[in-house]
Amino acid sequence: MASYYRRGKKWEARIRRKGYPPQAASFSTKVKAETWARKVESEIDRGVYVCTKEAESTTLGEALARYAHEVTPKKKSYEMELCRIKTWQTHPLAKRHLATLRGMDFAKYRDERMAAGKAPNTIRLELAIVSHLFTVARKEWGMESLANPVQAIRLPAPGKARTRRLVNDEEIRLLVACETSRSPALKDLVVLALESAMRQGELLSLRWEHIDANKKVAHLPDTKNSESRDVPLSPRALEVLRHRPRSLKDDRVFFEWKAASGLKHTWSRAVQRAGIEDLHFHDLRHEATSRLFENQAFGLMEVAAITGHKTLSMLKRYTHLRAEDLAAKPG
Repeated sequence: MASYYRRGKKWEARIRRKGYPPQAASFSTKVKAETWARKVESEIDRGVYVCTKEAESTTLGEALARYAHEVTPKKKSYEMELCRIKTWQTHPLAKRHLATLRGMDFAKYRDERMAAGKAPNTIRLELAIVSHLFTVARKEWGMESLANPVQAIRLPAPGKARTRRLVNDEEIRLLVACETSRSPALKDLVVLALESAMRQGELLSLRWEHIDANKKVAHLPDTKNSESRDVPLSPRALEVLRHRPRSLKDDRVFFEWKAASGLKHTWSRAVQRAGIEDLHFHDLRHEATSRLFENQAFGLMEVAAITGHKTLSMLKRYTHLRAEDLAAKPG
């Protein structure tokens, strides 16, 4: 049987059952305390009781801190995820206990971010972190009572795939701007990106031990999709590698940058000097992938093997063929 105690203006209900942790909760009236106690005791009797104490005492901010320590470091995109977690931790929802959060709270967050002009994919990624946090908390942190409120809301529709490619003399202007960069390695990085279609992270982690100049291949042992692949090196790419300086302490080809955040500022300044608008470093991968088709050197499956795209639909998102180039092909 439950016990009830008057604590000032509150009524506290306590339940003790062998084999279960003690349970206690406070309510504004004794009737509410009795209702809660009957519900808990009924669940215990039926063997379906799940303790909600930890979910009710852990805030979203506290859970995010644990997630950042235990889960995020195992991800390849951990740097960007840590930035998103820091953004979440400054939001008022971070002060709420996990058990009190509902779908309407995250629907409101979604609408506020959209009204602030944030990209749909940015909002989807932010909500994905919290959604996975609830899943981990329920499965691994002993909070079996938690439902995932993010799964109950509509996510923003994915944004349209970028179709940005280098046009007119933009490549020349970009390379000239790279030559005047404080980091002389930037031009080499850009050229290799255009020649290989490698991702930024793959380029920054590329090591000399994985380059076979004789076979003209760069081996990528650990990619975004956790599968290794070999990338053919063009004569222009090999020429870049042939003249790259080497570090005695770091086997990486581009040892100048320890993290992508450092490259971000160097890249932005170069693009600005070149007078080019709306060009992301990742657009170079789009450009390189499209060129592989336009040069007619490789077939569909060969290009997918080079770029590492798992599905043809994803490859399509990264391929933007110019109509004038297609029109010039012989019929």
